[in-house]
Amino acid sequence: MAKTRSRGPVTLTPREVEGMRKAGALAARILDEVAGMVKPGVSTGAINDLVDRLTREAGATSGPYRYTGGGDTPFPKHCCTSVNEVVCHGIPSEKHLLRDGDIVNVDVTPVLDGYYGDTSRTFLVGRVAPEARRLVEATEGALKAGIRVVRPGATVGDIGAAIQAFIEPTGFSIVRQFAGHGIGRVFHGPPSIAHYGKAGTGEVLAPGMTFTIEPMINVGDWRCRMLDDGWTAITADRQLSAQFEHTLTVTESGCEIHTVGKDRIGVP
Repeated sequence: MAKTRSRGPVTLTPREVEGMRKAGALAARILDEVAGMVKPGVSTGAINDLVDRLTREAGATSGPYRYTGGGDTPFPKHCCTSVNEVVCHGIPSEKHLLRDGDIVNVDVTPVLDGYYGDTSRTFLVGRVAPEARRLVEATEGALKAGIRVVRPGATVGDIGAAIQAFIEPTGFSIVRQFAGHGIGRVFHGPPSIAHYGKAGTGEVLAPGMTFTIEPMINVGDWRCRMLDDGWTAITADRQLSAQFEHTLTVTESGCEIHTVGKDRIGVP
């Protein structure tokens, strides 16, 4: 969604990590509530309204709202709702009703006491086709594969390589235009976390480094194109896309995930 905001990797102090825990926990709770309302006939605008209300009730603000990401067009809503062939940054609308068989990614980023909690899940709407379910499950598996290799001394390339090794046997493809990012008191900063790559390459991970991993996986070709609204990215071949995202901090022995909720994949 954005350009880099700072020069070095986002590295947090223990006190700052505690702030990220609280922001991440709020983000996860919001998606837990969203999970309960995703069903045929619900509008993506109604999802946005729920996210907005829960964010404000917690004393937080919405990171995406009016965010420009270095561009000219402010994002007009409080969350992203990316349905079916929409890869990311779908704009909620009261006119867009979810249909039986859809998949929808909901991406939320509450800002609590100055800290950004960034997470997303792809939900299954009603009765979905087997291929759609397989895509969603593979995408969450890809996120888990990337997280497993996060530890001090590992590299950014190790994360991308692990995701690529997990996805390639499925026959799905990895979106390359978008990546995970450093996060903390800034929405988007270094390092950039590509979801493909070569093990042993790129920036070396160290305790305190805080970033998102958010693979976007397509049924068909990995390429995307942008719509005229300046935000919405869709698959070039109009086939399905799914995404899962967590915010985490590298610890002395591995990593701490800040955005784990009750419903990890969106299946009741």
